[in-house]
Amino acid sequence: MTNESNILSAVISSQGTPVVMDGDLMPVRRFLIAGGGTGGHIFPAIAIANALKLALPNAEFLFIGANGKMEMEKIPQAGYAIKGIDIAGFNRSSVVKNLGLPFKIIKSFLQVKKIINGFKPHAVIGVGGYSTFPVLRYAQANNIPTFIHESNSFAGKANILLGKKAKAIFVATNGMEKFFKANKIVVTGNPVRSTIATTTVSKNVALDFFKLNNTKQTVLVVGGSLGAKSINETIEQHIDFFVKNNLQLIWQTGKLFASKALEASSHYTNVCTNEFINNMDLAYGAADIVISRAGAMAITELGIVGKPSILVPYPHAAEDHQTANAQHLVNNNAAIMISDTDVKVKLMDAITTLINDTALQKTFTQNIKKITTANADTTIANAIIKALNN
Repeated sequence: MTNESNILSAVISSQGTPVVMDGDLMPVRRFLIAGGGTGGHIFPAIAIANALKLALPNAEFLFIGANGKMEMEKIPQAGYAIKGIDIAGFNRSSVVKNLGLPFKIIKSFLQVKKIINGFKPHAVIGVGGYSTFPVLRYAQANNIPTFIHESNSFAGKANILLGKKAKAIFVATNGMEKFFKANKIVVTGNPVRSTIATTTVSKNVALDFFKLNNTKQTVLVVGGSLGAKSINETIEQHIDFFVKNNLQLIWQTGKLFASKALEASSHYTNVCTNEFINNMDLAYGAADIVISRAGAMAITELGIVGKPSILVPYPHAAEDHQTANAQHLVNNNAAIMISDTDVKVKLMDAITTLINDTALQKTFTQNIKKITTANADTTIANAIIKALNN
C-alpha cells in the first residue's frame, strides 16, 4: 500500500450520526449536499434542498463545493450555507498541472472529514462536480446514507464507483442499468429551478424586462452558465444577421466573452447581452427559439418550458455525454443538433430554418414536453425521506 493510500485510510474513520429531536419531538434531519462547478449541478442541488425543506421545515442543510467555483457564490444567494474544499479534476490538456492532484485529493479528504464530523449529517447527497467524490466516499466509509443524482444519460466514472454503495441513484432517463444496479435506480428526471418550473410569465412581460419589441421574433442564446466559445464567436461574427432578418437576440455570453459581446452589440437595439442571466424564466418566456449547449439541465429546462431548440454539444464533456443528451432529443424529433466543429458554418442556416418554420417549432415543443419529467425535485426529496425512515 502506498503512502497516499495509508493517509487516505487514516483519514476515513468511523463515526455515528445520532438523530436530534426538536421541542415537538420531531426528528431534525441534517442534509449535506455536495457538488457544483456549473449551473447544471448547482441548480438541481438547490431544487432538491428546497423540496426537502418544504417537506421537513426543521431540517438543516450544509453544502460542500470546490473553492473558486461558482457554487461558492450561487449557493449562499439561494439562502444556504456552503463550505469549500480544495479539490480539482484531472486536467486533460496539461500533465504538469496534474502533478499536485494527489496532494489536493488528500487535503480534500482531510477537509471533508472535519466538515462531516462537525455537521454530523443523516444523509449525504451528491449532485456531480469535483467535490462530490471525496464527500460521498468519506460518508460511505462511515456508514452515512448516501444518495446520488445523475443528470446525464451517460454516467460519469466517479458516480459509477460511488453508486455501488449508495442507497439510491436518481436518474433522468431510462436505460441506466448499464451503469448502476437496477434495484438502486429511481427514474425521476432532473430537478429544475422553481422559478422555471412554475413560471406563468407572459411573453410581453418577458420582452419588456429585456427592453425588446413584442412584434419581433426572439432568439435566446445560452452556452451554459460558463459560456460557449464556438457559439459566442459565431454569433459575434454574424451579429448583423439579426437586424437583417428582423429578429431580436438575448445572449448569455459567460464571463470570458462578456466584454467582446458587449462591444459587438453596442450599436444594436435588438440585442441584449448578459454575462449570466439570473432570470431565466423571463429569458425562456421571451424566446421563440433557443440555441444551447446540451447539458442535462439545459435540456430539462427546455423540456419544461417547451422551447424549440438548436443544440451544440460541448465536445469535451466527460464520455461525450452532451452528444448523447442531444441525440436523445433528435431521435424523438424534438430538437436540431449541430456538432461543435460545424457550428460556424451551420448555425446561422439552422436558425433561419427553425425561426421560419412554425410547424417545426410546434412539433419540437410537443415532442420535448412528452419526454420531459416534471416535479423531479419533489420525487427525489420524498424518496430520500422514505429511505431514511425505513
